[in-house]
Amino acid sequence: MGPQKSSWRTAATVLAGSLLAAGALIASPTSANAAVACEVTYAKTWDGGGGFGANVTIKNLGDALSNWTLTFAFPNSQRVTSGWTAEWSQSGANVTARSMSYNGSQAKGASWTIGFNGSYSGSNNNPTSFAINGVTCNGQPGPNPTPTVTPTPSVTPTVTPTPSVTPTVTPTPTVTPTGPPPAHVDNPYAGATGYVNPDWSAKAAAEPGGSAVAQNSTGVWIDRIAAINGTSTARGVRAHLDEAVKQDAANGSTPLTIQFVVYNLPNRDCSALASNGELKISENGLARYKTEYIDPIAAILGDAKYRALRIVTVVEIDSLPNLVTNTNLAACAEAKSSGAYVEGVQYALNKLHAIGNVYTYVDAGHHGWLGWDSNFGPSAQLFASTVRGTTAGFASVDGFITNTANYSALIEPHFTINSTVNGTSVRQSKWVDWNYYVDEQSYAQAFRQRLVSEGFNSNIGMLIDTSRNGWGGSARPAGPSTDTSSVDAFVNKSRVDRRIHAGNWCNQSGAGLGERPKASPAAGIDAYVWIKPPGESDGASKEIPNDEGKGFDRMCDPTYGGNERNGNNPTGALPDAPIAGQWFSAQFRELLANAYPAVR
Repeated sequence: MGPQKSSWRTAATVLAGSLLAAGALIASPTSANAAVACEVTYAKTWDGGGGFGANVTIKNLGDALSNWTLTFAFPNSQRVTSGWTAEWSQSGANVTARSMSYNGSQAKGASWTIGFNGSYSGSNNNPTSFAINGVTCNGQPGPNPTPTVTPTPSVTPTVTPTPSVTPTVTPTPTVTPTGPPPAHVDNPYAGATGYVNPDWSAKAAAEPGGSAVAQNSTGVWIDRIAAINGTSTARGVRAHLDEAVKQDAANGSTPLTIQFVVYNLPNRDCSALASNGELKISENGLARYKTEYIDPIAAILGDAKYRALRIVTVVEIDSLPNLVTNTNLAACAEAKSSGAYVEGVQYALNKLHAIGNVYTYVDAGHHGWLGWDSNFGPSAQLFASTVRGTTAGFASVDGFITNTANYSALIEPHFTINSTVNGTSVRQSKWVDWNYYVDEQSYAQAFRQRLVSEGFNSNIGMLIDTSRNGWGGSARPAGPSTDTSSVDAFVNKSRVDRRIHAGNWCNQSGAGLGERPKASPAAGIDAYVWIKPPGESDGASKEIPNDEGKGFDRMCDPTYGGNERNGNNPTGALPDAPIAGQWFSAQFRELLANAYPAVR
């Protein structure tokens, strides 16, 4: 999750078969007075090479549950190797999936999906029987009196229909909206409030002074397949949307915007290691990206219960720009020659744009990456050719985003690209390095105009991620330098971006929170956003084994002397950082202390 490379329960998609099932009236082991009845659909999401994945969708047809345990047996040699949205275990052929803290309570009529990846040899037939809390699921609604409840006739009236069953049916008025869906607006941030992620908010508020910013809206990163349905440490997409519906209901007539980062292309982040992903092009990654990742996300976002929300999707940060600048690297060359990046982005846009209340913003790097004319025009042309190949063409994109998860200053207040020192252009300074832009806002506005000239709609808007580009604190220059001994001296003492080099991107020392999320702050800019949640690491400062496919990049190592992409300078990275996406308390505290505007 540190994008800068060169210098804001789903039905399964590939079904191998499904089975249904529910129980008679039997008391649940975890809720003595609850009648358990259920329906289960088991569907493979992929199968090949001795491995497979499956989603298990459970529907509660009985009384409300306070917690649940799903059990079933594999008919062949299958083994669960990893799972999500439940605590998975296996003994012999018998599999157990227990509810998590956040999804144990399920009302009558509720459906939820859990999933797993597995391995097998020989046959891979579907399980044929499932149980919830010990009750076999066969699709029949409860409660149903059965002779096995008790031999005493007088007990029967007390076991059947409980008066409390009816009040526990909890569909809220917003679950099935009536009337036409809200119109797809030009700017989803205008006139709206932002979704506050309770998970991030709690971590921010727990830090000293963090409560001052804990109610800001931040992006939710869907950075692996398991993140769709949630993990043991983070809620999934549907859980976030359900929470957003609650926040929207408490918000009166003001609409609510929730932001998701769609970020799992095969060979992801091909020019870095810190945020590499789980899918590989050479291992059927593009097909898995479509069926196991994009299709389930689109199925959830398209649920009618969420149609009143404005759902912003930030599509595959770092992907297309890497095809312009970094094809000298093997993973990027493969992404280009195979067409996987382009086809994956097109597939995502086709699926997401088809949902009327979903807004798509494609990543456009940042000024310190694409600001040179050798990168600027070719990037705009690649974006245009990619989007032109979608079903809806240019209409499939609402806008673009720059500086996602990066540190480039929003505005350099003390000089512009036209400034000179003793007749020498600041473009000749080592910091600017012949770039045509010195900050993000000027770059974003110019890039928007270039995109329009390439065929994009004239009303497209730009987003700028300002979560970590404030550069305040005592090191921030108060005005332009009076040192005109050289253009380098002037620029270095005048610039508010205090990085050692503009190519440094990982957990930067001295950085601060930037402008708070704000709609329509400047011409052509839809919003300033906090897509990268402040306090979440860009990558580990040393090798840390993990099951998320995230590697160790030396650009996150504070002892590394750099490479050609950062002018062979020190990285400026903070020490003791965890893997990308995990909470990094030291970083959050530094961002808070150096915020600009200052946090009050």
